[in-house]
Amino acid sequence: MKAVILVAGKGTRLRPLTDYTPKPMLNVAGRPLLEWMIMRVREAGINEVLLVTNYLEDQFKEYFGDGSNHGVSISYVTQEETLGTANAFYQAKEFVGESQFMALYGDHYIASGVLKKIKDNHREGEVAVGSLLVDDPSQYGAFELDGEYIKRVVEKPPAGTEPSKYANVGIYIFPHGVFDYIDMTPESPRGEYEITDTMQLMIDDKILLKKHDLGLTDWLDVGLPWNLLEANQMAMENIDFKIDGKVEEGARLHGQIWVKRGARIRSGAYIEGPVVIGEGSDVGPNCYIRAGTCLGKNVRIGNACEIKNSIIGDGSHAAHLSYVGDSLIGKNCNLGAGTITANLRFDKTHVEVTVKGERLDSGRKKLGVIMGDNVQTGINVNINPGMVIGSDSWITPGVTIQQDVPRGVIKYFFSTLQERKR
Repeated sequence: MKAVILVAGKGTRLRPLTDYTPKPMLNVAGRPLLEWMIMRVREAGINEVLLVTNYLEDQFKEYFGDGSNHGVSISYVTQEETLGTANAFYQAKEFVGESQFMALYGDHYIASGVLKKIKDNHREGEVAVGSLLVDDPSQYGAFELDGEYIKRVVEKPPAGTEPSKYANVGIYIFPHGVFDYIDMTPESPRGEYEITDTMQLMIDDKILLKKHDLGLTDWLDVGLPWNLLEANQMAMENIDFKIDGKVEEGARLHGQIWVKRGARIRSGAYIEGPVVIGEGSDVGPNCYIRAGTCLGKNVRIGNACEIKNSIIGDGSHAAHLSYVGDSLIGKNCNLGAGTITANLRFDKTHVEVTVKGERLDSGRKKLGVIMGDNVQTGINVNINPGMVIGSDSWITPGVTIQQDVPRGVIKYFFSTLQERKR
């Protein structure tokens, strides 16, 4: 069996984090999200993988290469136009040949053992479909069922009209014959070709689609910025205490902590796992790194800083006197002394975030900033919960950020010109 993983999308709902990085390449517990997926594929006994790419595809090729360093063989094909999931899987026709294949999405986090279990329980002649019992399937595709078999797939049914509480999670095992049904799949109202419409054609033609149930902690769709923190927390459970860098005398490390090659933990640093310290990073002296934190490569966390449950991108610096909590910081950012990310509202209600112009409830009482790449803050900058700061922006000293900052803007304090493009 081979595996086909879709990684072509632009990840627009995760902007600004995806301005310069494809969503499957975002850091989760010390690895790109896609690397976790490839690890699960290999765990299932599958060693031939095709990545269907488009947006910033060179980053996948540069990191994964031919797959030999990851225990698999990786091939690539470009989806020239992003015309939907059925069209994307169709790009794998030549790669798959006459065999069945596992079809996956590269922006999902899947727990250890899940894909192996589905593969082991799959029966020849059926289509395996991963499913999850949820309270509200209106954001998914919901299944109308006949026992364990799927009779109908309903995309995002309005609340109260769903045929069941079982949702489609985008894990499939298809026969090679699926490509004939993709050829017959009609264009959807949004001008794309959807694999769920292909599945319905197969059902109508009496092909058996069987649901394979997952648990709540088995799968996560990383579709929104705060989902990265959730995926990071799930993946951190797989981190062991491992010191490949240098830890100075006087540093204190407790719990599951992975200090990668070339990293340095200076005296006085106090680290509570699970935590990942990336290659070449420099932590301390006298700082506090709290559980759930993942530092990328060459990150600097200096004196009197506190970092809690946050992902900080490659090359970013918080050199002194700053607090970062429940936040997502992009690559090559520099936080001036005294930069504070507030992560809790006064009224203790859920933090809301604007995503693609729509105000969304994150479902989290604690959520700090979502900051793109190449952002600089001056000294004594305060950032309210749930703020989005666009890539390439500068925040001048003393500013309190109470509204989102667009990409490439200089944000001023006490000026008739409150902001301007760089």
